[in-house]
Amino acid sequence: MGTAAPSDEHRSHDADRTRREILAAARAEFAEAGYAGARMDEIAARTRTSKRMIYYYFGSKEGLFTAILEGAYREIRQQELLLDADEQDPVEAMRRLAELTFDHHEAHPDFVRLVSIENVHRGRHLARSRHLTDLRTPALAVIERILRRGRENGQITADVDAIGMHAFISSFCVFPVANRHTFAALFDCDLLAPVHRDRFRTMLGDMVVNYLTGTAAQRVQPVVSQA
Repeated sequence: MGTAAPSDEHRSHDADRTRREILAAARAEFAEAGYAGARMDEIAARTRTSKRMIYYYFGSKEGLFTAILEGAYREIRQQELLLDADEQDPVEAMRRLAELTFDHHEAHPDFVRLVSIENVHRGRHLARSRHLTDLRTPALAVIERILRRGRENGQITADVDAIGMHAFISSFCVFPVANRHTFAALFDCDLLAPVHRDRFRTMLGDMVVNYLTGTAAQRVQPVVSQA
Protein backbone atom coordinates (compact mmCIF):
# COMPACT_ATOMS: atom_id res chain seq x y z
CA MET A 1 0.00 0.00 0.00
CA GLY A 2 2.77 2.40 0.89
CA THR A 3 4.39 2.30 -2.53
CA ALA A 4 1.21 2.76 -4.60
CA ALA A 5 1.01 6.55 -4.36
CA PRO A 6 4.56 7.27 -5.57
CA SER A 7 4.02 4.86 -8.47
CA ASP A 8 0.77 6.58 -9.46
CA GLU A 9 2.42 9.98 -9.16
CA HIS A 10 5.31 8.83 -11.33
CA ARG A 11 2.94 7.55 -14.02
CA SER A 12 1.00 10.80 -13.95
CA HIS A 13 4.22 12.78 -14.32
CA ASP A 14 5.28 10.65 -17.27
CA ALA A 15 1.88 11.06 -18.91
CA ASP A 16 2.01 14.86 -18.53
CA ARG A 17 5.51 14.95 -19.97
CA THR A 18 4.46 12.78 -22.91
CA ARG A 19 1.49 15.01 -23.64
CA ARG A 20 3.70 18.11 -23.57
CA GLU A 21 6.21 16.50 -25.92
CA ILE A 22 3.48 15.50 -28.35
CA LEU A 23 1.94 18.97 -28.28
CA ALA A 24 5.29 20.67 -28.88
CA ALA A 25 6.14 18.41 -31.81
CA ALA A 26 2.64 18.64 -33.27
CA ARG A 27 2.59 22.44 -32.96
CA ALA A 28 5.75 22.66 -35.06
CA GLU A 29 4.44 20.14 -37.61
CA PHE A 30 1.05 21.82 -38.06
CA ALA A 31 2.60 25.30 -38.24
CA GLU A 32 5.01 24.15 -40.94
CA ALA A 33 2.78 21.84 -42.99
CA GLY A 34 -0.73 23.10 -42.30
CA TYR A 35 -3.60 20.95 -41.10
CA ALA A 36 -3.97 18.93 -44.28
CA GLY A 37 -0.24 18.47 -44.76
CA ALA A 38 0.64 17.52 -41.18
CA ARG A 39 1.46 13.85 -40.71
CA MET A 40 0.92 11.90 -37.52
CA ASP A 41 3.89 9.66 -38.37
CA GLU A 42 6.12 12.73 -38.54
CA ILE A 43 4.83 13.99 -35.19
CA ALA A 44 5.53 10.59 -33.61
CA ALA A 45 9.04 10.62 -35.12
CA ARG A 46 9.73 13.96 -33.43
CA THR A 47 8.91 12.50 -30.02
CA ARG A 48 9.78 9.47 -27.92
CA THR A 49 6.34 7.99 -28.38
CA SER A 50 4.28 6.23 -31.04
CA LYS A 51 1.42 7.24 -33.31
CA ARG A 52 -0.80 4.88 -31.30
CA MET A 53 -0.04 6.83 -28.12
CA ILE A 54 -0.85 10.12 -29.83
CA TYR A 55 -4.30 8.79 -30.66
CA TYR A 56 -4.58 7.46 -27.10
CA TYR A 57 -4.03 10.92 -25.64
CA PHE A 58 -5.85 13.08 -28.21
CA GLY A 59 -8.28 10.77 -29.97
CA SER A 60 -7.73 11.99 -33.52
CA LYS A 61 -5.78 14.39 -35.68
CA GLU A 62 -8.60 16.89 -35.22
CA GLY A 63 -8.47 16.49 -31.46
CA LEU A 64 -4.72 17.05 -31.48
CA PHE A 65 -4.98 20.20 -33.59
CA THR A 66 -7.74 21.54 -31.36
CA ALA A 67 -5.56 20.97 -28.27
CA ILE A 68 -2.72 22.86 -29.96
CA LEU A 69 -4.98 25.83 -30.72
CA GLU A 70 -6.25 25.83 -27.14
CA GLY A 71 -2.72 25.85 -25.80
CA ALA A 72 -1.63 28.64 -28.14
CA TYR A 73 -4.52 30.86 -27.10
CA ARG A 74 -3.98 30.09 -23.42
CA GLU A 75 -0.41 31.39 -23.70
CA ILE A 76 -1.47 34.86 -24.79
CA ARG A 77 -4.43 34.92 -22.38
CA GLN A 78 -2.01 34.23 -19.52
CA GLN A 79 0.22 37.09 -20.65
CA GLU A 80 -2.76 39.45 -20.75
CA LEU A 81 -3.74 38.49 -17.21
CA LEU A 82 -0.21 39.22 -15.99
CA LEU A 83 -0.52 42.81 -17.20
CA ASP A 84 -2.13 43.86 -13.90
CA ALA A 85 -4.11 46.46 -15.81
CA ASP A 86 -6.32 47.40 -12.85
CA GLU A 87 -3.34 48.95 -11.06
CA GLN A 88 -2.33 51.22 -13.96
CA ASP A 89 -3.57 54.40 -15.57
CA PRO A 90 -6.22 53.11 -18.03
CA VAL A 91 -4.76 54.78 -21.12
CA GLU A 92 -1.28 53.56 -20.28
CA ALA A 93 -2.70 50.10 -19.52
CA MET A 94 -4.22 49.91 -23.00
CA ARG A 95 -0.93 50.97 -24.57
CA ARG A 96 0.88 48.29 -22.61
CA LEU A 97 -1.70 45.69 -23.64
CA ALA A 98 -1.17 46.62 -27.29
CA GLU A 99 2.61 46.41 -26.93
CA LEU A 100 2.36 43.10 -25.08
CA THR A 101 0.21 41.70 -27.88
CA PHE A 102 2.68 42.95 -30.48
CA ASP A 103 5.59 41.36 -28.64
CA HIS A 104 3.78 38.03 -28.23
CA HIS A 105 2.90 37.77 -31.90
CA GLU A 106 6.45 38.60 -32.94
CA ALA A 107 7.93 36.08 -30.51
CA HIS A 108 5.48 33.33 -31.55
CA PRO A 109 5.13 33.39 -35.35
CA ASP A 110 3.84 29.81 -35.18
CA PHE A 111 0.80 31.17 -33.29
CA VAL A 112 0.00 33.47 -36.20
CA ARG A 113 0.45 30.61 -38.67
CA LEU A 114 -1.80 28.31 -36.64
CA VAL A 115 -4.53 30.95 -36.45
CA SER A 116 -4.23 31.53 -40.21
CA ILE A 117 -4.52 27.79 -40.82
CA GLU A 118 -7.60 27.60 -38.60
CA ASN A 119 -9.19 30.46 -40.55
CA VAL A 120 -8.59 28.53 -43.79
CA HIS A 121 -10.70 25.82 -42.15
CA ARG A 122 -13.32 28.43 -41.15
CA GLY A 123 -12.63 28.09 -37.43
CA ARG A 124 -14.25 24.66 -37.23
CA HIS A 125 -11.79 23.16 -34.73
CA LEU A 126 -11.85 26.11 -32.36
CA ALA A 127 -15.65 26.31 -32.53
CA ARG A 128 -15.86 22.75 -31.21
CA SER A 129 -13.50 23.37 -28.30
CA ARG A 130 -14.93 22.63 -24.88
CA HIS A 131 -12.79 25.46 -23.51
CA LEU A 132 -13.99 28.23 -25.85
CA THR A 133 -15.29 30.44 -23.03
CA ASP A 134 -11.99 30.21 -21.15
CA LEU A 135 -10.10 31.21 -24.31
CA ARG A 136 -12.10 34.33 -25.14
CA THR A 137 -13.41 35.72 -21.86
CA PRO A 138 -10.11 36.85 -20.26
CA ALA A 139 -9.08 38.93 -23.29
CA LEU A 140 -12.37 40.82 -23.41
CA ALA A 141 -12.64 41.15 -19.63
CA VAL A 142 -9.28 42.94 -19.38
CA ILE A 143 -10.19 45.40 -22.14
CA GLU A 144 -13.67 46.00 -20.73
CA ARG A 145 -12.24 46.93 -17.33
CA ILE A 146 -9.72 49.31 -18.88
CA LEU A 147 -12.38 50.99 -21.03
CA ARG A 148 -14.76 51.33 -18.08
CA ARG A 149 -12.17 52.95 -15.84
CA GLY A 150 -11.01 55.25 -18.63
CA ARG A 151 -14.54 56.45 -19.30
CA GLU A 152 -15.22 56.96 -15.62
CA ASN A 153 -12.24 59.27 -15.21
CA GLY A 154 -12.84 61.00 -18.55
CA GLN A 155 -9.65 59.88 -20.28
CA ILE A 156 -11.26 57.57 -22.83
CA THR A 157 -13.82 59.18 -25.12
CA ALA A 158 -13.92 56.80 -28.11
CA ASP A 159 -17.15 54.90 -28.73
CA VAL A 160 -15.63 51.41 -28.93
CA ASP A 161 -16.37 48.12 -27.22
CA ALA A 162 -13.98 45.41 -26.09
CA ILE A 163 -14.39 43.29 -29.23
CA GLY A 164 -13.69 46.26 -31.47
CA MET A 165 -10.61 47.20 -29.47
CA HIS A 166 -9.37 43.62 -29.47
CA ALA A 167 -9.77 43.43 -33.25
CA PHE A 168 -8.00 46.79 -33.70
CA ILE A 169 -4.95 45.69 -31.72
CA SER A 170 -4.83 42.14 -33.09
CA SER A 171 -5.04 43.20 -36.73
CA PHE A 172 -1.97 45.42 -36.45
CA CYS A 173 -0.05 42.74 -34.57
CA VAL A 174 -0.87 39.94 -37.00
CA PHE A 175 0.01 41.79 -40.20
CA PRO A 176 3.81 42.13 -39.78
CA VAL A 177 4.13 38.42 -38.93
CA ALA A 178 1.61 36.98 -41.37
CA ASN A 179 2.73 39.14 -44.30
CA ARG A 180 6.40 39.53 -43.51
CA HIS A 181 7.72 37.62 -46.51
CA THR A 182 5.31 38.89 -49.17
CA PHE A 183 5.84 42.46 -47.95
CA ALA A 184 9.60 41.98 -48.18
CA ALA A 185 9.33 40.57 -51.70
CA LEU A 186 7.17 43.46 -52.88
CA PHE A 187 8.81 46.37 -51.07
CA ASP A 188 12.20 45.04 -49.97
CA CYS A 189 11.23 45.81 -46.39
CA ASP A 190 11.42 43.36 -43.49
CA LEU A 191 8.64 44.50 -41.17
CA LEU A 192 10.24 42.73 -38.21
CA ALA A 193 13.76 43.99 -38.71
CA PRO A 194 14.75 45.93 -35.55
CA VAL A 195 14.67 49.34 -37.24
CA HIS A 196 11.07 48.80 -38.42
CA ARG A 197 9.89 46.57 -35.59
CA ASP A 198 10.48 49.18 -32.87
CA ARG A 199 8.85 51.91 -34.94
CA PHE A 200 5.74 49.83 -35.64
CA ARG A 201 5.46 48.84 -31.99
CA THR A 202 5.49 52.51 -30.98
CA MET A 203 3.10 53.36 -33.81
CA LEU A 204 0.59 50.83 -32.54
CA GLY A 205 0.71 52.24 -29.02
CA ASP A 206 0.28 55.79 -30.32
CA MET A 207 -2.65 54.84 -32.55
CA VAL A 208 -4.42 53.10 -29.69
CA VAL A 209 -3.94 56.02 -27.30
CA ASN A 210 -4.82 58.67 -29.88
CA TYR A 211 -7.97 56.84 -30.90
CA LEU A 212 -9.17 56.23 -27.36
CA THR A 213 -8.53 59.77 -26.15
CA GLY A 214 -9.67 61.62 -29.28
CA THR A 215 -6.29 63.25 -29.86
CA ALA A 216 -6.05 61.73 -33.33
CA ALA A 217 -8.80 64.03 -34.60
CA GLN A 218 -7.13 67.05 -33.01
CA ARG A 219 -3.88 66.35 -34.89
CA VAL A 220 -5.56 66.40 -38.33
CA GLN A 221 -5.69 70.02 -39.43
CA PRO A 222 -7.68 71.12 -42.50
CA VAL A 223 -5.73 72.48 -45.45
CA VAL A 224 -6.54 76.18 -45.75
CA SER A 225 -6.04 77.84 -49.09
CA GLN A 226 -3.84 80.91 -48.99
CA ALA A 227 -5.34 82.31 -52.19
